[in-house]
Amino acid sequence: MSTPEITIATSANRTRVIASLVAAFEQDPVLRHLFPDQATYPRYAAAFFGHLFDKRVHRRTVWTIEGGASVAIWEPPATGAGWPDDALAAQLPADALARVRAYEDAVHTALPTTPFWYLGVLGTHPEHAGRRWGHAVMRAGLRRAEADGLPAVLETSNPANVEVYRRAGWAVSRTLTAPLDIWVMQR
Repeated sequence: MSTPEITIATSANRTRVIASLVAAFEQDPVLRHLFPDQATYPRYAAAFFGHLFDKRVHRRTVWTIEGGASVAIWEPPATGAGWPDDALAAQLPADALARVRAYEDAVHTALPTTPFWYLGVLGTHPEHAGRRWGHAVMRAGLRRAEADGLPAVLETSNPANVEVYRRAGWAVSRTLTAPLDIWVMQR
C-alpha cells in the first residue's frame, strides 16, 4: 500500500484539518474529558483544534495527507507553547476552559525541561483509518526532530495508543493520574 504525498499544511487546509480531527477524536479520553457534552462537542472540539492549527500553521509544522485527511500538529522547540490564550478563551465556556487549562498544566509539569519537538496532535479521519497515514505524517515531524538532534515528546490518555506508539519506537517517560490517566512518551 503506497502512502499518498505528505505536505505541509497551509491556511487553505484549515477546514479539512479541523473536520478530520473532530471526527478522529470523538471518542478520545482527553477530548471527551475536555468537552463531555455530545451536543456541544463538535463546536468546542473544532474551536480547540482550530486554535492549535492556527498557532502552528505559520511555523510550517503541521503535516497532512490529502490536505487534512491525516494530520500531525507538531510544536517546535522553544516556541513558548503556552495556551490557552484569549482567542480560545473567547470560544469556550468557563468550565471547558478550566478543564483545558488543568489538562495543559498537568501535562506541562511532566514535560522535559530541555528542548524537544512536541507531537501535540496526531489524527486521521475515520474514513481513512487503517492506512497507516498517521504513522506517515508522524514520521515527517520525527525527521525534523532527528535533524535537529532533539528528542520528540507526546502525551496520550488513550491506553490503546500507548502500545501503538511503543511499536513506533516511543517509550513511556512519565505517567500522570490527574486530571485523568496520561502517558508522556519520548523518542
